[in-house]
Amino acid sequence: VQLQASGGGLMQPGDSLRLSCKGSGRTFSNYVMGWFRQAPGKAREFVSAISWRLGSTTYADSVKDRFTISRDNNKRTVFLQMTNLKTEDTAIYYCASGATWSESSNWPSYKYWGQGTQVTVSS
Repeated sequence: VQLQASGGGLMQPGDSLRLSCKGSGRTFSNYVMGWFRQAPGKAREFVSAISWRLGSTTYADSVKDRFTISRDNNKRTVFLQMTNLKTEDTAIYYCASGATWSESSNWPSYKYWGQGTQVTVSS
């Protein structure tokens, strides 16, 4: 499984941004897809995850009601729509795959990782 994340950028507080993660590989669609982020000097943290088959979603409390995860089966792509961005959302965002749903918020459970895309929110 290979993952390609894109869409990061320099934003202002209150802006919106959509990240994409395109996957490839024979068993890609069997897995949970997750987004994680890591800010400088901080631990990697869970953002959101989606079950590729069922479309079930889950979010960290810090992004709930602001971020939306979705998938496009035909394009084999998962999206993270981020709205009302805050300075504390500044981080490198990583997409990941290979975890089970019960472990979807646990980053060590993911087998495959994209390269990360930088999101900076600053006024």
